[in-house]
Amino acid sequence: MITCKAAIADGNGCFSIENIMVDEPIGDEVLVQIKAAGVCHTDWDSQSWKKPLVMGHEGAGVVVKVGERVKSLKVGDKVMLNWAIPCYECFQCQEGNQHICERNSAVIAGNKVSEGHAKFDSTTFQGKPIERAFSLGTMSEYTLVREAACVKINVEIPFTSAAIVGCGVMTGYGSVVNAAKVQAGSSVVVLGTGGVGLNVIQGARIVGAGKIIAIDVNPNRLEMAKEYGATHTILANRDDKGLMEASKIVKQMTGGRGADYAFECTAIPELGAAPLAMVRNAGMAVQVSGIEQEISIDMNLFEWDKIYINPLYGKTRPQIDFPILQNLYAKGDLILDQMVTRTYKLEELADAFADMHAGKNAKGVIAF
Repeated sequence: MITCKAAIADGNGCFSIENIMVDEPIGDEVLVQIKAAGVCHTDWDSQSWKKPLVMGHEGAGVVVKVGERVKSLKVGDKVMLNWAIPCYECFQCQEGNQHICERNSAVIAGNKVSEGHAKFDSTTFQGKPIERAFSLGTMSEYTLVREAACVKINVEIPFTSAAIVGCGVMTGYGSVVNAAKVQAGSSVVVLGTGGVGLNVIQGARIVGAGKIIAIDVNPNRLEMAKEYGATHTILANRDDKGLMEASKIVKQMTGGRGADYAFECTAIPELGAAPLAMVRNAGMAVQVSGIEQEISIDMNLFEWDKIYINPLYGKTRPQIDFPILQNLYAKGDLILDQMVTRTYKLEELADAFADMHAGKNAKGVIAF
């Protein structure tokens, strides 16, 4: 059993850095020494999930011990972690929908910190079992995860860059490639150019979209969007309800017709229907940011033949998609190093959250 430091959410909106104890791996479990953990809005939200938990769901590190049933990994392997852990056996996994595994998916379980098949008591805090966010808990010096949560790193990449693949990068890229299947030469609109939006933009660039229009209220983020592949930008007005005025500019930029695809990446419920106003008839609107609130949609926005989809996590198949992203990075096509605006010590997590909310970072990362 290992004693280490971790960020512990109290379930009531606060966190603290504490010592926890992590068991030795058995069965298909892997003990990973975390080298870097991404900082995400979901991590901030996890402080208020009404239960104590080890925070963090983006991470990369080194395998230090493996259980007796682990086949694909050995001690010393570098790995990036994936929070949507497949079982490979249920109906959805067999259908290729490994991101919504019926046994392990936190979404299907109706619990954002579902433990899946991992032992609940494998991590303890103050003598009591404690859950790990999304069965990972990456804001910890060590974590015990299932073999299926790990993807081996096969390219030269800093741990800080590898850590961010397993959420925002995969969500943005996968929404373009796996979910929308954006075609080369097509026109794409991206609403919101935070971490996820930037990865939608570079996903669209990688597949060869002809016109990529970035929309944001922050001019600094729009400049950043150009670095990731935006060919055009629109500085939106915060008072533009539903971005209807911005949609008029989009139509002017696309021959009066509207874009082929539009991706909502703002996580603002009031903008949930906005991509429908941006796309042409028979175009596709994609809700990427995970809006879960009830919203109202004017059905006139669907006219005519428009498609609206709400994919989870870029419909990832981690053992297929993560190696693809690694190779794109190695070729120089996928921008990751520059996306990590700043690194923090674990004890500086509060600063990381503050910078995230202030919009200072494309991505902040805890470096151990």
